[in-house]
Amino acid sequence: MDLGMLLPQFGSFFMTILAFVVALSVIVAVHEYGHYIVGRWSGIKAEVFSLGFGPVLFSRRDRHGTRWQVAALPFGGYVKFLGDSDAASGKDGAAMADLSPERLRQTMHGAPLWARTATVAAGPVFNFILSIAIFTAVMMAGGKTAEPLTVGALTPLPVEGVALREGDEILAIAGMDLPDREADEAYDDFLDALPATPLLDYTVRREGARMSVPGPQLMPPLVGGLSPQSAAFDAGLEAGDVITAVNDRPVVAFAQLKEIVEGSNGAPLALDVWRPGEGGGLALTLVPRRVDEPQPEGGFRTEWRIGVAGAMAFEPATVALGPVEALGQATAQTWAIVESSISGLYHMVTGAISACNMSGPIGIAEVSGAMASQGAQSFIWFIAVLSTAVGLLNLFPVPVLDGGHLVFYAYEAVAGRPPSERALRVMMSVGLTLILSLMLFAVFNDLFCP
Repeated sequence: MDLGMLLPQFGSFFMTILAFVVALSVIVAVHEYGHYIVGRWSGIKAEVFSLGFGPVLFSRRDRHGTRWQVAALPFGGYVKFLGDSDAASGKDGAAMADLSPERLRQTMHGAPLWARTATVAAGPVFNFILSIAIFTAVMMAGGKTAEPLTVGALTPLPVEGVALREGDEILAIAGMDLPDREADEAYDDFLDALPATPLLDYTVRREGARMSVPGPQLMPPLVGGLSPQSAAFDAGLEAGDVITAVNDRPVVAFAQLKEIVEGSNGAPLALDVWRPGEGGGLALTLVPRRVDEPQPEGGFRTEWRIGVAGAMAFEPATVALGPVEALGQATAQTWAIVESSISGLYHMVTGAISACNMSGPIGIAEVSGAMASQGAQSFIWFIAVLSTAVGLLNLFPVPVLDGGHLVFYAYEAVAGRPPSERALRVMMSVGLTLILSLMLFAVFNDLFCP
């Protein structure tokens, strides 16, 4: 076998692993730092802050007496507080028996209930803060679409006769006034009513003058983005590609492409693709996949999808988005991820949607690499999404997770005493078994789900 043929595959594998390690390390570091800093503020002493497990590659001790270290296995991390027997925060009863009352107060197990609760809850909370911070920064950097809709930069398309220019304000298309893009239903109806032709008549305001000019289909069959682990991504489609025909049927609007895919019933689709900068067209074949999609009104709907997101024929001009507005939208985005995750889990448990929607470490690694391959912004956005998922997962009331510890603390607050050591050991064993079983199930999905 030619070694040169293996190099691209090895490079892709290396990029996938690197992207996964970077994403996970950032999320874990922020999560554990939440535990550490709130614990320190609460009077609990951290002995070790470790990024990774196993043999220590690098370490240093700070002025507070905490040893910061990087370990060889970069798939997690932990904070070991005074009085902990291990990285899982087990109680070291023998060591604690010799501590003075002042030192006992500095342990996780001897601290007041409020301090323990705040320290444990801080990990997931910091994950949510990371997500909101990233979403806010990305939204501020990207801005929001200017009103009225204004041409920023024209996207290369295989259409001749386009006379739109950068800076044109779109007033009407095909004789229909452009509705407010915030009015979802009216805007969708407007798109559905546009004639399925390569060129449309645009009414624009140019340098203060109103005029009509020919322009491209507003939503052409343009690949604006790709979903990781999708048929389109696996087939080699790229952002900027234009699908000109499906099974020899010409398509000029994204709505036509969507209709063909949804009606395919999973049959293979032969695509004719125009790619900017290529001498000729490309021919690709892919098979649509069933996807369970969350609905705005709640629940899920199963559709055939190829994993292509549409885009307008031009990049809209943008205006700056203020920090307050961006923060509000970022918070709403984080909450939407939480809601859809809980809804998805519920529908998987009830059998309403396929359990294959649950990904394990292999699937997450593949998505990490795919998002990294689409650019820094996509990868950073993915880190924010994954951080929300990690924060939510850690709040589940399962022993060994942060949520399980919070349940124990809630019991202590009501009963006036913590659960017995024996009960804690049994529940921790049950929780660990449950988590390991769930991980094995997720890995099985990664390996065998279509």
